[in-house]
This record gives sequence, structure tokens and C-alpha cells, in this order.
Amino acid sequence: MATTEPIKEKGKVRELAEYWLKRGSLRNHALIVLGVCTALRISDLLRISWQDVYDFEHDEFHSHITITEKKTGKAKTIALNKQAIHALRLYFPHRRGSFIFASNRKEDKAISRVQAWRVLKEAFNAVKLVGNYSCTSMRKTFGYFAWKSGVLPAMLVDLYNHSSYEITKRYLGISQDERDAVYLSLALF
Repeated sequence: MATTEPIKEKGKVRELAEYWLKRGSLRNHALIVLGVCTALRISDLLRISWQDVYDFEHDEFHSHITITEKKTGKAKTIALNKQAIHALRLYFPHRRGSFIFASNRKEDKAISRVQAWRVLKEAFNAVKLVGNYSCTSMRKTFGYFAWKSGVLPAMLVDLYNHSSYEITKRYLGISQDERDAVYLSLALF
């Protein structure tokens, strides 16, 4: 079985998010934006409610969300960046139910992991992403670009709640070409 890949081109990440925005599906747009910006596992992302991100009493978005990860049972606080807040702001007036990624059915439930995969698969195909991409690609994309921008490996291990750097290193899918670029870019003399 092939390993899920991160999306390694910023232009493709933008195209992916814009695919659903251009089609008027603000929920699906927010799914991709929050998936990439929060690095949450899809099981945790789908459980986020509007109360987690919005203070109804003060009529404003929270700067952070705190969740308990389903897989690890660990509490995690995540800062919501400008892109995440913007996607939520666009979608907020059109919300249905208590979950951000609400199902189109009558009951107040989030979409399933299978439906999230369908949303992503359609967008992956539309922007011509060729490779092994899945829901996990959003989480991996966050880490890949964090690593490329100079975030220390120890911080990535912590952000992902991984037990070791080896796991995080495999997770990022660093290729031989990227290793070669490091060697070839250093002019020490």
C-alpha cells in the first residue's frame, strides 16, 4: 500500500481550496482550508462544532480552539490563522446545525469520513493532483510547508502529537530530491 502524500505545491493547495469556493460550497471550502491550516486528523476535524470556533455571546470568532484528539485522547489547542477565520466567516451565515461540517441530511450530524473523502477526491481530480492523496494529505501538507519554512522538527513532533521524530519524518514524505537540494544549496566556502 502506498503512503499518502502531502501536497507539495502551494499553487495546488490554493487551487484545491478555491475549487469548492468557486462552486459555492462554502462548507467544502472550509473543510479544505481548516484541514490544511489546523493539521487535525479528519476524525477530529469533522467533530468541530460552531461553539468550538465562535463565541455567540460576544459575536466573534475564537482565536484558538481546544479539542481532545480522538486517537490519542490528548488535549490540543490550535491557533486559528487568518485563512481559517476567513473561510469560517464566509461559511458562518450559511451554517446548518451545530457542526461546522454538517451533513445535508435532516439530523444534526457531521459529514462522515467517507463523505469528506468524496469531497476531497473530487477536488483532487479537478485540480489534476496525481499521486496518492487522501484526507490525511491535508494534515501532511501543513507539516510539509511548516518544515519547508524552517519550523524545527521537535515542534512538528509536538504539533502532530507523534511519539518520535522518526514518525514525523516519515509523515512529511521528504524526497531524495529535497535532500539533494539541501546539499546543493549550501555554499560554505
